[in-house]
Amino acid sequence: MDILQTVIQYILDLGAAVFVPFLMLIVGLCMKMKFRDAFTAALTLGIAFTGMNLLINFIQDSVGTAANDLTKNTGLSLPAVDIGWPGAAAITWAWPYAFLAFPLQLVINFVMLVTHQTKTLNVDLWNVWNKIFTAVIVSYFTNNIILGFVAAAVIMILELKLGDAFAPEVERLTGIPGVTVPHFICLIAVLLHPIDELLKKIPALNKDFSADELKEKIGIFGENSVMGAIIGLALGLASGNGVKYALTLAVQAATALTLFPMVSKLFSQALSPISEAVSDFMRDRFEDREVYIGLDWPILGGRNELWVAVIFTIPFLLIGSIILPGNIVLPFAGIINLSFVVGSLLLTNGNVIRMIIHGLITTPFFLYGATYFAPYMTRLAKETGTLGHKGMIGWSTFEGPDIRYLLATIFQGNILSILLMIAWLGLFVWLIKDRQKYNQTLKQD
Repeated sequence: MDILQTVIQYILDLGAAVFVPFLMLIVGLCMKMKFRDAFTAALTLGIAFTGMNLLINFIQDSVGTAANDLTKNTGLSLPAVDIGWPGAAAITWAWPYAFLAFPLQLVINFVMLVTHQTKTLNVDLWNVWNKIFTAVIVSYFTNNIILGFVAAAVIMILELKLGDAFAPEVERLTGIPGVTVPHFICLIAVLLHPIDELLKKIPALNKDFSADELKEKIGIFGENSVMGAIIGLALGLASGNGVKYALTLAVQAATALTLFPMVSKLFSQALSPISEAVSDFMRDRFEDREVYIGLDWPILGGRNELWVAVIFTIPFLLIGSIILPGNIVLPFAGIINLSFVVGSLLLTNGNVIRMIIHGLITTPFFLYGATYFAPYMTRLAKETGTLGHKGMIGWSTFEGPDIRYLLATIFQGNILSILLMIAWLGLFVWLIKDRQKYNQTLKQD
Protein backbone atom coordinates (compact mmCIF):
# COMPACT_ATOMS: atom_id res chain seq x y z
CA MET A 1 0.00 0.00 0.00
CA ASP A 2 2.85 2.37 0.83
CA ILE A 3 4.49 1.58 -2.52
CA LEU A 4 1.23 2.31 -4.36
CA GLN A 5 0.86 5.59 -2.51
CA THR A 6 4.45 6.57 -3.32
CA VAL A 7 4.09 5.74 -7.03
CA ILE A 8 0.78 7.58 -7.41
CA GLN A 9 2.03 10.60 -5.50
CA TYR A 10 5.18 10.75 -7.63
CA ILE A 11 3.08 10.71 -10.81
CA LEU A 12 0.73 13.40 -9.56
CA ASP A 13 3.60 15.57 -8.36
CA LEU A 14 4.69 15.87 -11.98
CA GLY A 15 1.80 18.28 -12.47
CA ALA A 16 -0.76 18.54 -15.24
CA ALA A 17 1.72 19.97 -17.76
CA VAL A 18 3.78 16.74 -17.62
CA PHE A 19 1.31 14.14 -16.42
CA VAL A 20 -1.54 14.81 -18.88
CA PRO A 21 0.71 14.92 -22.00
CA PHE A 22 2.32 11.66 -20.82
CA LEU A 23 -1.13 10.07 -20.60
CA MET A 24 -2.03 11.43 -24.02
CA LEU A 25 1.19 10.00 -25.47
CA ILE A 26 0.15 6.58 -24.17
CA VAL A 27 -3.39 7.05 -25.52
CA GLY A 28 -2.03 8.07 -28.93
CA LEU A 29 0.27 5.04 -29.13
CA CYS A 30 -2.56 2.73 -28.07
CA MET A 31 -4.65 4.27 -30.87
CA LYS A 32 -1.92 3.19 -33.36
CA MET A 33 -0.47 6.66 -33.91
CA LYS A 34 3.11 6.88 -35.10
CA PHE A 35 5.44 7.62 -32.19
CA ARG A 36 6.66 10.81 -33.86
CA ASP A 37 3.12 12.16 -34.26
CA ALA A 38 2.00 11.08 -30.78
CA PHE A 39 5.09 12.55 -29.14
CA THR A 40 4.78 15.86 -31.02
CA ALA A 41 1.11 16.15 -30.09
CA ALA A 42 1.80 15.31 -26.44
CA LEU A 43 4.68 17.79 -26.21
CA THR A 44 2.55 20.52 -27.80
CA LEU A 45 -0.16 19.78 -25.25
CA GLY A 46 2.39 20.21 -22.45
CA ILE A 47 3.44 23.54 -23.97
CA ALA A 48 -0.22 24.61 -24.17
CA PHE A 49 -0.86 23.76 -20.51
CA THR A 50 2.34 25.51 -19.43
CA GLY A 51 1.55 28.61 -21.48
CA MET A 52 -2.02 28.78 -20.20
CA ASN A 53 -0.88 28.32 -16.59
CA LEU A 54 1.69 31.09 -17.02
CA LEU A 55 -1.02 33.42 -18.27
CA ILE A 56 -3.44 32.43 -15.51
CA ASN A 57 -0.78 33.01 -12.85
CA PHE A 58 0.13 36.28 -14.54
CA ILE A 59 -3.43 37.60 -14.47
CA GLN A 60 -3.98 36.30 -10.94
CA ASP A 61 -0.86 38.05 -9.69
CA SER A 62 -1.47 41.37 -11.43
CA VAL A 63 -5.25 41.70 -11.13
CA GLY A 64 -5.40 39.83 -7.82
CA THR A 65 -2.85 42.15 -6.23
CA ALA A 66 -4.77 45.22 -7.38
CA ALA A 67 -8.00 43.78 -6.02
CA ASN A 68 -6.34 43.01 -2.70
CA ASP A 69 -5.00 46.56 -2.46
CA LEU A 70 -8.49 47.85 -3.16
CA THR A 71 -9.79 45.75 -0.28
CA LYS A 72 -7.05 46.97 2.07
CA ASN A 73 -7.96 50.55 1.29
CA THR A 74 -11.37 49.93 2.85
CA GLY A 75 -9.69 49.17 6.19
CA LEU A 76 -11.60 45.89 6.36
CA SER A 77 -10.27 43.10 8.56
CA LEU A 78 -11.71 39.59 8.18
CA PRO A 79 -10.32 36.63 10.17
CA ALA A 80 -10.07 33.89 7.48
CA VAL A 81 -7.17 34.15 5.04
CA ASP A 82 -8.16 33.25 1.47
CA ILE A 83 -5.76 30.61 0.11
CA GLY A 84 -7.66 30.03 -3.17
CA TRP A 85 -7.86 26.76 -5.05
CA PRO A 86 -4.06 26.23 -5.19
CA GLY A 87 -3.91 26.29 -1.39
CA ALA A 88 -6.97 24.06 -1.13
CA ALA A 89 -5.38 21.56 -3.52
CA ALA A 90 -2.11 21.59 -1.58
CA ILE A 91 -3.67 20.77 1.79
CA THR A 92 -5.94 18.17 0.14
CA TRP A 93 -3.10 16.21 -1.43
CA ALA A 94 -1.48 16.03 2.01
CA TRP A 95 -4.45 14.02 3.38
CA PRO A 96 -3.15 10.50 4.23
CA TYR A 97 -5.85 8.71 2.18
CA ALA A 98 -5.67 10.98 -0.89
CA PHE A 99 -3.93 8.42 -3.09
CA LEU A 100 -6.93 6.06 -2.93
CA ALA A 101 -9.04 8.39 -5.06
CA PHE A 102 -6.71 7.92 -8.03
CA PRO A 103 -7.50 4.21 -8.70
CA LEU A 104 -11.13 4.80 -7.68
CA GLN A 105 -11.63 7.28 -10.51
CA LEU A 106 -9.91 5.02 -13.02
CA VAL A 107 -12.14 2.06 -12.08
CA ILE A 108 -15.35 4.09 -12.16
CA ASN A 109 -14.48 5.64 -15.53
CA PHE A 110 -13.56 2.23 -17.00
CA VAL A 111 -16.75 0.56 -15.78
CA MET A 112 -18.93 3.40 -17.07
CA LEU A 113 -17.22 3.30 -20.47
CA VAL A 114 -17.58 -0.47 -20.80
CA THR A 115 -21.25 -0.37 -19.76
CA HIS A 116 -21.99 2.58 -22.08
CA GLN A 117 -22.91 4.86 -19.17
CA THR A 118 -20.52 7.54 -20.41
CA LYS A 119 -18.68 8.53 -23.56
CA THR A 120 -15.99 10.41 -21.64
CA LEU A 121 -12.49 9.09 -21.03
CA ASN A 122 -11.29 11.44 -18.31
CA VAL A 123 -7.53 11.87 -18.47
CA ASP A 124 -7.65 14.95 -16.23
CA LEU A 125 -6.57 12.85 -13.27
CA TRP A 126 -4.68 15.60 -11.48
CA ASN A 127 -7.98 17.28 -10.65
CA VAL A 128 -9.02 14.22 -8.71
CA TRP A 129 -8.05 16.42 -5.76
CA ASN A 130 -11.52 17.97 -5.92
CA LYS A 131 -13.05 14.56 -5.26
CA ILE A 132 -10.56 13.97 -2.48
CA PHE A 133 -11.56 17.27 -0.90
CA THR A 134 -15.20 16.15 -1.00
CA ALA A 135 -14.17 12.90 0.71
CA VAL A 136 -12.40 14.90 3.42
CA ILE A 137 -15.43 17.11 4.06
CA VAL A 138 -17.83 14.16 4.23
CA SER A 139 -15.49 12.17 6.49
CA TYR A 140 -15.30 15.16 8.87
CA PHE A 141 -19.10 15.36 9.05
CA THR A 142 -19.66 11.61 9.43
CA ASN A 143 -16.41 10.41 11.07
CA ASN A 144 -16.41 7.74 8.36
CA ILE A 145 -13.74 7.68 5.63
CA ILE A 146 -15.62 5.07 3.59
CA LEU A 147 -18.63 7.37 3.31
CA GLY A 148 -16.21 10.08 2.23
CA PHE A 149 -15.10 7.99 -0.73
CA VAL A 150 -18.69 7.04 -1.54
CA ALA A 151 -19.36 10.78 -1.85
CA ALA A 152 -16.25 11.17 -4.01
CA ALA A 153 -17.50 8.38 -6.27
CA VAL A 154 -20.84 10.19 -6.67
CA ILE A 155 -19.00 13.32 -7.79
CA MET A 156 -16.94 11.30 -10.30
CA ILE A 157 -20.11 9.90 -11.87
CA LEU A 158 -21.80 13.31 -12.04
CA GLU A 159 -18.72 14.84 -13.68
CA LEU A 160 -18.62 12.18 -16.39
CA LYS A 161 -22.32 12.60 -17.14
CA LEU A 162 -21.95 16.36 -17.37
CA GLY A 163 -18.83 15.91 -19.51
CA ASP A 164 -20.95 13.97 -22.01
CA ALA A 165 -23.64 16.66 -22.01
CA PHE A 166 -21.27 19.58 -22.54
CA ALA A 167 -18.93 17.92 -25.06
CA PRO A 168 -20.56 19.36 -28.22
CA GLU A 169 -20.49 22.84 -26.70
CA VAL A 170 -16.82 22.44 -25.73
CA GLU A 171 -16.10 21.49 -29.33
CA ARG A 172 -18.06 24.51 -30.62
CA LEU A 173 -16.29 26.93 -28.31
CA THR A 174 -12.78 25.56 -28.82
CA GLY A 175 -12.93 24.18 -32.34
CA ILE A 176 -11.31 20.97 -31.02
CA PRO A 177 -13.23 17.81 -31.94
CA GLY A 178 -13.79 14.97 -29.49
CA VAL A 179 -12.89 16.73 -26.23
CA THR A 180 -14.85 17.76 -23.15
CA VAL A 181 -14.35 19.18 -19.65
CA PRO A 182 -15.54 16.78 -16.90
CA HIS A 183 -14.49 19.15 -14.15
CA PHE A 184 -16.01 19.72 -10.71
CA ILE A 185 -16.41 23.46 -11.33
CA CYS A 186 -18.86 22.72 -14.16
CA LEU A 187 -21.37 21.35 -11.62
CA ILE A 188 -22.32 24.93 -10.70
CA ALA A 189 -24.27 24.84 -13.98
CA VAL A 190 -26.89 22.70 -12.18
CA LEU A 191 -27.89 25.70 -10.04
CA LEU A 192 -27.27 28.30 -12.74
CA HIS A 193 -29.43 26.51 -15.30
CA PRO A 194 -32.87 27.51 -13.92
CA ILE A 195 -31.58 31.06 -13.38
CA ASP A 196 -30.32 31.18 -16.94
CA GLU A 197 -33.66 29.92 -18.25
CA LEU A 198 -35.32 32.91 -16.57
CA LEU A 199 -32.72 35.31 -17.93
CA LYS A 200 -33.27 34.01 -21.46
CA LYS A 201 -36.90 35.13 -21.24
CA ILE A 202 -35.67 38.73 -21.16
CA PRO A 203 -35.46 39.81 -24.84
CA ALA A 204 -32.28 41.84 -24.41
CA LEU A 205 -30.48 38.86 -22.85
CA ASN A 206 -31.73 36.14 -25.21
CA LYS A 207 -29.34 36.95 -28.03
CA ASP A 208 -25.85 35.97 -29.09
CA PHE A 209 -23.50 38.17 -27.10
CA SER A 210 -20.07 36.61 -27.36
CA ALA A 211 -16.84 38.57 -27.32
CA ASP A 212 -17.00 38.66 -31.13
CA GLU A 213 -20.55 40.04 -31.02
CA LEU A 214 -19.45 42.61 -28.45
CA LYS A 215 -16.62 43.63 -30.77
CA GLU A 216 -19.02 44.19 -33.64
CA LYS A 217 -21.38 46.31 -31.52
CA ILE A 218 -18.85 48.61 -29.86
CA GLY A 219 -16.04 48.63 -32.39
CA ILE A 220 -12.50 49.15 -31.12
CA PHE A 221 -13.71 48.96 -27.51
CA GLY A 222 -14.59 45.32 -28.13
CA GLU A 223 -11.05 44.39 -29.11
CA ASN A 224 -9.41 41.98 -26.67
CA SER A 225 -6.50 44.28 -26.00
CA VAL A 226 -8.63 47.40 -25.58
CA MET A 227 -11.12 45.67 -23.28
CA GLY A 228 -8.26 44.38 -21.17
CA ALA A 229 -6.62 47.80 -21.02
CA ILE A 230 -9.84 49.53 -19.95
CA ILE A 231 -10.58 46.97 -17.25
CA GLY A 232 -6.98 47.00 -16.00
CA LEU A 233 -6.85 50.80 -15.93
CA ALA A 234 -10.11 51.08 -14.00
CA LEU A 235 -9.07 48.47 -11.43
CA GLY A 236 -5.60 49.99 -11.11
CA LEU A 237 -7.01 53.45 -10.40
CA ALA A 238 -9.52 52.01 -7.91
CA SER A 239 -6.71 50.22 -6.05
CA GLY A 240 -5.30 53.59 -4.97
CA ASN A 241 -1.77 52.87 -6.21
CA GLY A 242 -1.53 55.82 -8.56
CA VAL A 243 -1.64 56.48 -12.29
CA LYS A 244 1.68 54.77 -13.05
CA TYR A 245 0.50 51.54 -11.44
CA ALA A 246 -2.86 51.78 -13.23
CA LEU A 247 -1.21 52.21 -16.63
CA THR A 248 1.06 49.23 -15.99
CA LEU A 249 -1.92 47.10 -14.97
CA ALA A 250 -3.77 48.24 -18.09
CA VAL A 251 -0.97 46.92 -20.31
CA GLN A 252 -0.74 43.69 -18.28
CA ALA A 253 -4.46 43.01 -18.58
CA ALA A 254 -4.36 43.85 -22.30
CA THR A 255 -1.45 41.45 -22.72
CA ALA A 256 -3.29 38.61 -20.99
CA LEU A 257 -6.50 39.01 -23.00
CA THR A 258 -4.49 39.18 -26.22
CA LEU A 259 -2.37 36.10 -25.51
CA PHE A 260 -5.10 33.78 -24.17
CA PRO A 261 -6.55 33.04 -27.64
CA MET A 262 -3.05 32.55 -29.09
CA VAL A 263 -2.10 29.96 -26.48
CA SER A 264 -5.46 28.23 -26.77
CA LYS A 265 -4.73 27.44 -30.42
CA LEU A 266 -1.96 25.13 -29.20
CA PHE A 267 -4.58 22.92 -27.56
CA SER A 268 -6.28 22.44 -30.91
CA GLN A 269 -2.96 21.79 -32.61
CA ALA A 270 -2.09 19.14 -30.01
CA LEU A 271 -5.44 17.44 -29.51
CA SER A 272 -6.87 17.27 -33.01
CA PRO A 273 -4.60 14.44 -34.25
CA ILE A 274 -5.09 12.46 -31.04
CA SER A 275 -8.84 12.97 -31.17
CA GLU A 276 -8.93 11.80 -34.78
CA ALA A 277 -6.89 8.71 -33.88
CA VAL A 278 -9.27 7.86 -31.03
CA SER A 279 -12.28 8.30 -33.32
CA ASP A 280 -10.75 6.04 -35.99
CA PHE A 281 -9.85 3.39 -33.41
CA MET A 282 -13.34 3.38 -31.88
CA ARG A 283 -15.03 3.36 -35.28
CA ASP A 284 -13.04 0.31 -36.39
CA ARG A 285 -13.64 -1.69 -33.21
CA PHE A 286 -16.80 -0.44 -31.54
CA GLU A 287 -19.24 0.21 -34.38
CA ASP A 288 -18.70 3.95 -34.72
CA ARG A 289 -18.82 4.50 -30.97
CA GLU A 290 -18.10 8.10 -30.01
CA VAL A 291 -15.62 8.77 -27.19
CA TYR A 292 -14.70 12.15 -25.72
CA ILE A 293 -11.32 12.92 -24.18
CA GLY A 294 -11.91 14.63 -20.83
CA LEU A 295 -9.43 17.43 -20.15
CA ASP A 296 -8.90 20.26 -17.69
CA TRP A 297 -10.83 23.51 -18.18
CA PRO A 298 -7.88 25.58 -19.57
CA ILE A 299 -8.71 24.26 -23.05
CA LEU A 300 -11.51 26.86 -22.83
CA GLY A 301 -9.08 29.58 -21.77
CA GLY A 302 -8.99 31.08 -25.24
CA ARG A 303 -12.57 32.28 -24.92
CA ASN A 304 -12.36 35.94 -23.97
CA GLU A 305 -15.90 35.87 -22.57
CA LEU A 306 -14.51 33.84 -19.71
CA TRP A 307 -11.91 36.44 -18.73
CA VAL A 308 -14.14 39.46 -19.31
CA ALA A 309 -16.76 37.93 -16.99
CA VAL A 310 -14.16 37.02 -14.36
CA ILE A 311 -12.63 40.49 -14.23
CA PHE A 312 -16.01 42.22 -14.24
CA THR A 313 -17.13 40.14 -11.26
CA ILE A 314 -14.13 41.01 -9.07
CA PRO A 315 -15.94 44.06 -7.59
CA PHE A 316 -18.90 41.84 -6.71
CA LEU A 317 -16.68 39.66 -4.50
CA LEU A 318 -14.92 42.60 -2.92
CA ILE A 319 -18.11 44.51 -2.13
CA GLY A 320 -19.86 41.31 -1.07
CA SER A 321 -17.14 40.45 1.41
CA ILE A 322 -17.60 43.89 2.98
CA ILE A 323 -21.38 44.15 3.14
CA LEU A 324 -22.58 40.56 3.58
CA PRO A 325 -23.31 40.01 7.29
CA GLY A 326 -21.51 37.03 8.77
CA ASN A 327 -18.88 36.68 6.05
CA ILE A 328 -15.41 36.00 7.50
CA VAL A 329 -13.31 35.47 4.34
CA LEU A 330 -11.37 38.32 2.73
CA PRO A 331 -11.00 37.60 -1.02
CA PHE A 332 -7.40 37.37 -2.15
CA ALA A 333 -6.01 34.17 -3.69
CA GLY A 334 -9.48 33.18 -4.91
CA ILE A 335 -10.36 36.60 -6.31
CA ILE A 336 -10.20 35.27 -9.90
CA ASN A 337 -13.54 33.46 -9.67
CA LEU A 338 -13.15 30.35 -11.80
CA SER A 339 -15.71 28.59 -9.62
CA PHE A 340 -18.66 29.93 -11.61
CA VAL A 341 -17.29 31.12 -14.91
CA VAL A 342 -16.44 27.83 -16.67
CA GLY A 343 -19.85 26.30 -16.03
CA SER A 344 -21.45 29.63 -16.92
CA LEU A 345 -19.53 29.84 -20.20
CA LEU A 346 -20.74 26.39 -21.26
CA LEU A 347 -24.29 26.99 -20.08
CA THR A 348 -24.80 30.38 -21.75
CA ASN A 349 -22.99 29.40 -24.96
CA GLY A 350 -20.64 32.32 -24.36
CA ASN A 351 -23.20 35.05 -23.63
CA VAL A 352 -20.95 37.38 -21.66
CA ILE A 353 -23.78 39.52 -20.26
CA ARG A 354 -25.59 36.56 -18.71
CA MET A 355 -22.23 35.27 -17.44
CA ILE A 356 -21.62 38.53 -15.58
CA ILE A 357 -25.11 38.33 -14.08
CA HIS A 358 -24.35 34.77 -12.96
CA GLY A 359 -21.23 36.09 -11.24
CA LEU A 360 -23.24 38.72 -9.39
CA ILE A 361 -25.96 36.29 -8.29
CA THR A 362 -23.53 33.64 -7.04
CA THR A 363 -21.33 36.00 -5.01
CA PRO A 364 -23.17 35.41 -1.68
CA PHE A 365 -23.31 31.69 -2.49
CA PHE A 366 -19.52 31.40 -2.66
CA LEU A 367 -18.70 33.75 0.22
CA TYR A 368 -21.11 32.06 2.63
CA GLY A 369 -19.87 28.68 1.45
CA ALA A 370 -16.34 29.84 2.17
CA THR A 371 -17.37 31.05 5.62
CA TYR A 372 -19.18 27.81 6.49
CA PHE A 373 -16.36 25.51 5.39
CA ALA A 374 -13.43 27.62 6.69
CA PRO A 375 -13.21 25.66 9.99
CA TYR A 376 -12.99 22.37 8.06
CA MET A 377 -10.29 23.68 5.75
CA THR A 378 -8.37 24.94 8.78
CA ARG A 379 -8.73 21.55 10.48
CA LEU A 380 -7.40 19.72 7.40
CA ALA A 381 -4.43 22.08 7.14
CA LYS A 382 -3.58 21.61 10.82
CA GLU A 383 -3.95 17.82 10.74
CA THR A 384 -1.74 17.48 7.67
CA GLY A 385 0.84 19.96 8.95
CA THR A 386 0.48 22.19 5.89
CA LEU A 387 -0.79 25.27 7.71
CA GLY A 388 1.81 28.01 7.84
CA HIS A 389 -0.76 30.44 9.18
CA LYS A 390 -1.74 30.37 12.83
CA GLY A 391 -5.28 31.60 12.31
CA MET A 392 -8.15 30.43 10.15
CA ILE A 393 -7.96 29.83 6.40
CA GLY A 394 -10.70 29.86 3.78
CA TRP A 395 -11.40 29.98 0.07
CA SER A 396 -13.44 32.97 -1.04
CA THR A 397 -14.77 31.21 -4.15
CA PHE A 398 -15.27 27.84 -2.47
CA GLU A 399 -16.26 25.39 -5.20
CA GLY A 400 -19.49 23.44 -4.92
CA PRO A 401 -20.58 24.24 -1.36
CA ASP A 402 -24.09 23.04 -2.26
CA ILE A 403 -23.28 19.49 -3.37
CA ARG A 404 -20.55 19.04 -0.77
CA TYR A 405 -22.82 20.12 2.07
CA LEU A 406 -25.68 17.94 0.84
CA LEU A 407 -23.50 14.85 0.45
CA ALA A 408 -22.03 15.38 3.91
CA THR A 409 -25.37 15.84 5.67
CA ILE A 410 -27.46 13.18 3.90
CA PHE A 411 -25.08 10.57 5.30
CA GLN A 412 -25.98 11.93 8.71
CA GLY A 413 -29.63 11.18 8.02
CA ASN A 414 -30.67 14.84 7.75
CA ILE A 415 -34.21 14.68 6.27
CA LEU A 416 -34.12 18.21 4.86
CA SER A 417 -30.79 17.51 3.18
CA ILE A 418 -32.15 14.30 1.67
CA LEU A 419 -35.09 16.24 0.19
CA LEU A 420 -32.77 18.97 -1.07
CA MET A 421 -30.48 16.35 -2.61
CA ILE A 422 -33.43 14.85 -4.46
CA ALA A 423 -34.28 18.33 -5.72
CA TRP A 424 -30.64 18.91 -6.74
CA LEU A 425 -30.58 15.65 -8.69
CA GLY A 426 -33.84 16.70 -10.34
CA LEU A 427 -32.16 19.91 -11.49
CA PHE A 428 -29.19 17.85 -12.71
CA VAL A 429 -31.45 15.62 -14.82
CA TRP A 430 -33.22 18.70 -16.20
CA LEU A 431 -29.88 20.21 -17.22
CA ILE A 432 -28.76 16.98 -18.90
CA LYS A 433 -31.99 16.64 -20.87
CA ASP A 434 -31.90 20.31 -21.86
CA ARG A 435 -28.34 19.98 -23.12
CA GLN A 436 -29.25 16.85 -25.08
CA LYS A 437 -31.93 18.85 -26.92
CA TYR A 438 -29.43 21.64 -27.57
CA ASN A 439 -26.85 19.14 -28.81
CA GLN A 440 -29.35 17.84 -31.33
CA THR A 441 -29.75 21.34 -32.74
CA LEU A 442 -25.98 21.60 -33.10
CA LYS A 443 -25.93 18.37 -35.12
CA GLN A 444 -28.72 19.62 -37.36
CA ASP A 445 -26.88 22.86 -38.01
